[in-house]
Amino acid sequence: MDLTTLKQRFGIIGNNEALNEALEVAMRVAPTDLSVLITGESGVGKEVFPQIIHANSSRKHGNYIAVNCGAIPEGTIDSELFGHEKGAFTGASESRKGYFEEANGGTIFLDEVAELPHTTQVRLLRVLQAGEYIRVGSSKAQKTNVRVVAATNVDLREAVRQGRFREDLYYRLNTVPISVPPLRDRKGDIYLLFRKFAADVALLYRMPAISLDEGARGMLETYPWPGNIRQLKNVAEQISAVEESRSITADILRKYLPDYAPASVPVVRGQAQGELNEERELLYKVLFDLRSDMSDLKRMVSELIAERNYERKSDITALLPRNLPAPIPAPAVHPAPVAYDEYADTEEVMDESAPHEGMTKEQMLRESIIKALRRHGGKRREAAKDLFISERTLYRKIKELGIDEY
Repeated sequence: MDLTTLKQRFGIIGNNEALNEALEVAMRVAPTDLSVLITGESGVGKEVFPQIIHANSSRKHGNYIAVNCGAIPEGTIDSELFGHEKGAFTGASESRKGYFEEANGGTIFLDEVAELPHTTQVRLLRVLQAGEYIRVGSSKAQKTNVRVVAATNVDLREAVRQGRFREDLYYRLNTVPISVPPLRDRKGDIYLLFRKFAADVALLYRMPAISLDEGARGMLETYPWPGNIRQLKNVAEQISAVEESRSITADILRKYLPDYAPASVPVVRGQAQGELNEERELLYKVLFDLRSDMSDLKRMVSELIAERNYERKSDITALLPRNLPAPIPAPAVHPAPVAYDEYADTEEVMDESAPHEGMTKEQMLRESIIKALRRHGGKRREAAKDLFISERTLYRKIKELGIDEY
C-alpha cells in the first residue's frame, strides 16, 4: 500500500516530510510483532498509528483494543488490564477477563502509558518479556499473545531519570520508536486540515462552508497551535457554528486565537532576526490600526445617519473628514467551495439550500446528488465537480444511497 492510498483509507491529510516518515515506519514495522512506542505532543493524532499497524499486520483479523491508561483509576487499572477472580476485592461478584485476555491474538494500544502506576508497570513488563499475566486475586499465570503499541506525550527518558517510569519497561516498549510531528512544524498542512474540518461541519449541519481570506489564512499558518490538530478542529467547528459570515477575515479569526502574536511568524534566512521581527510587528500594527479605523468610521457614520435621519448622500459626505482616504470596499461574501484533496476522501458540502425538516442526513444527501445529476443530464463527472467531491466518492455514494435512476 502506497502512502496516498494509506492516507485516503485512514483520513490522513498532509504531505509533511516528518509525517510521511512516521507513516512509512509504521507500515514497515506492521508485519512484525515488535513493540512500538509512539511519541508526540497532545493532540497530534497519535491514535491513528496503532490502527495503521494493526490493519497492516497478520493480526488484522484479531481484536484491536485501545486503552487510555490515564483515564482508569489506579485502584482498578490492574483489574481492567489483567482481569480478576471472583471475590478478589469488594464488589468482585464474578470473575472478569482483562483487556490482555480479550486482545489475545490481536493488538492492544496503551495510550498515555506514562500514567501507569509502578505496580502495573511490573505486570506489563512480564507480559512483554514472557507473554504471561496473572489475574488479580489469582496465583495462576496465564498466557497471552498480544502485540503491544504504546503512546505518550511525556518524555519517558526524563521520567526514567526521575524514577517515575521503569527503565527496563521503557526499553521493552521502545523497540521501534515513532515520532509524530507537532502541527506547528506542518505549516503546509494547516490550511488543508482546517478546510477539511470546516467542510465536515458544513456537510453535517447542512450549511455553507466557511472560507478564509488571505489575512486569516496567514494568521492560521503562523499560529503555534499548542493544542495541535485537536485545537485546530475545535476552532474550525466554533467558527462554523457561531459566525454568520461565511468569509472569515483575520479580525474574526483573532477572536478565536486570543493569544496570537505576530512575532510568531518564522524568520526568513539571510535576514537579521531582530530587524525582521520589528518590521513584521510594525506591518501588522499598521494593518490592524487601518482595519480598526475603518470600522470606527463606519460605526460613526451609521450612528449619525440614525440620529439625524440624513437621507441625502451629500449630507453624509459632509460629515466625513475632507482628507480621509476612500474606504476600501468590503469583499463580497460568497461561500467558497472546498477543493478535493488528493490526500483525503473528503465529501464537501453538496447543497447549500435550507435543511428540509423531517429528512434524515442520508435523505438530504441523496436529494443533493440527484439534483446535481439532473442538472448535468446524468453526467457523473460534471455532477462530482458541481458537488466538490471526487468522482470516485460520487460513485460510492450513488451505490450506498441506492440511486438507480442514473
